[in-house]
Amino acid sequence: MRSGVQSSLALHKSSTITYIYDSTFEGLLTLVFDSYTNKAFPDQIISGNDLLPLFSDSAYRVVTDTTKAKRVWSGLLKKISKEACGMLSVVFLSELPHVELLLFRYIQKAFASEKSIEVNFADEDVLACAKIYRKVGREAERMRMFVRFQKTADDIFFAPIEPQYNVLTLVADHFADRFGDQKWVIYDTKRQFGVYYDLHKIEVITIDHLDFDQQTGKLKDTQASADEQLFRSLWKTYFTSMAIKERLNPKLHRQLLPKRFWRFLPEKH
Repeated sequence: MRSGVQSSLALHKSSTITYIYDSTFEGLLTLVFDSYTNKAFPDQIISGNDLLPLFSDSAYRVVTDTTKAKRVWSGLLKKISKEACGMLSVVFLSELPHVELLLFRYIQKAFASEKSIEVNFADEDVLACAKIYRKVGREAERMRMFVRFQKTADDIFFAPIEPQYNVLTLVADHFADRFGDQKWVIYDTKRQFGVYYDLHKIEVITIDHLDFDQQTGKLKDTQASADEQLFRSLWKTYFTSMAIKERLNPKLHRQLLPKRFWRFLPEKH
């Protein structure tokens, strides 16, 4: 009899529960709601575009629901600070492998704890989220520094980017404040979406065909404004004149400006 109970427990422990969602943060919050409703917590969380793992015993497909997501978010705000909740949404933008499971465990622990877990860095999940948050924040700051606009023939300023993490929405307000008198588009070529500012508001857009040099990010002559070439030349001249040859430090330069950013910087071409 005892052997039978042990076998049953072993089988239960080896079962794998998979949740499939739409890769949005709202979808992840809906997933949290559904997992508590189902009383079945995920061992794996995958995108709807991913193949279902071979050894998954149970699979749940999540339909993103704004009401459910808001209920989870409201519940979180009662357990951790508004800043900590914001941190979770930034960690999600890292797109790192298994980040959904990490966030699920964090949320699960937050709900289970009588006091806020947000500064309990002895917990490996809390510490992992804090580290990822800093990494995403650094990437966003680099985007604020290294975005280079080009003027199109339609008098819209265009800048391609390819950040390591999905930080475009984090930096859009910065550019709206800084360049509020200009229409501009910043486009993430890796994730194939952009943000467009029309002098009044920011909206997320997609572009069917981007006509620019994939290696340098330069607009094709047919797309660039008549004076764009002059602007490029002036910028390169300014950059060169500001450099002091005797103080050049290539190693430090690469630390401050990693080579992966050079692709879309006109001063590097």
